[in-house]
Amino acid sequence: MKSVTYKSIEFFIAFIIIPVSFALKFDWRIKGIIGLIGFCYIVFVLLKVEKKAFKIEPNLNWKRFWKLTSIKFVAISILTFLYIWFFDRENLFTVIINKPKLWLIILFVYTILSVYPQELIYRTFFFERYQKLFSNTNLFIFINAIVFSLGHIFFKNTLVIVLTFFGGLLFALTYNKTKSTLLVSIEHAIYGCWLFTVGMGNMLGFPS
Repeated sequence: MKSVTYKSIEFFIAFIIIPVSFALKFDWRIKGIIGLIGFCYIVFVLLKVEKKAFKIEPNLNWKRFWKLTSIKFVAISILTFLYIWFFDRENLFTVIINKPKLWLIILFVYTILSVYPQELIYRTFFFERYQKLFSNTNLFIFINAIVFSLGHIFFKNTLVIVLTFFGGLLFALTYNKTKSTLLVSIEHAIYGCWLFTVGMGNMLGFPS
């Protein structure tokens, strides 16, 4: 399971074939089964093959993390606010204003059941399995952003693909520096929760 050939096939199936197949029309229950089996496989490989323990990494530089994340968040919040203001104003802060309880529930569920699993797959697993196959770190991070974006192709929305590509770049850079699933999950949750809050939830599949 650690040979280059095995990892290449694994990469192609997990990060190309399965995400693209989810954009096709077939029973959502079958998609769910495929996704669950795939996630269980990834957890198994991390624990048993890569010997990756699921624990909070010691000696995290929280001060630097919050400083950089705050700067990025300000830029993202301004850009997305302006986008909603000019192109989709009727949805600006619509959920938090009209359904605050739903807003709180979705933020919690999204963070636990969506963000963390995504980061286990696209950062922890991806980096553990494939980073050593690349001599060029920038190329590796670019590919990570591409496959993260591809993982959202089932939305069939160009803006979602663009947003997730740039999000993938940010998350890959954070993980490459910190090697922390916790930190990159927090960053991912902050940006994703903001997009839902500002009014981009429908586009990203959030209930509203």
